[in-house]
Amino acid sequence: MRRIDVIGIGAGIFLLGGGLYLGFRLTGFDDLSAGVWSQLIFAAGLLGWVTTYLFRVVTSNMTYGQQLRNYENAVLQKRLDEMTPEQLAQLEAEIAAENAAENETAPS
Repeated sequence: MRRIDVIGIGAGIFLLGGGLYLGFRLTGFDDLSAGVWSQLIFAAGLLGWVTTYLFRVVTSNMTYGQQLRNYENAVLQKRLDEMTPEQLAQLEAEIAAENAAENETAPS
């Protein structure tokens, strides 16, 4: 995100807050009540945004986490592409042996 985007978003939120306050004033709220209700709405919105942000952090659904997964997959694919047919056959045999061992120890 560019700086101008952040400035635009900040200005938009500022204007939205003023619009909320004016909207409450036009609907008959006094100055204090209009201020309290507009702040309450913004505080609830902020808490909602922080909650979604924390959810994305906990689930590793952030840009860095996705880039890291893409890099790891690319490295593994490159290693797989560089393997000889004999090495691939040996790897497949090892995987089959591990799967068989897991199936034998898994409770029925």
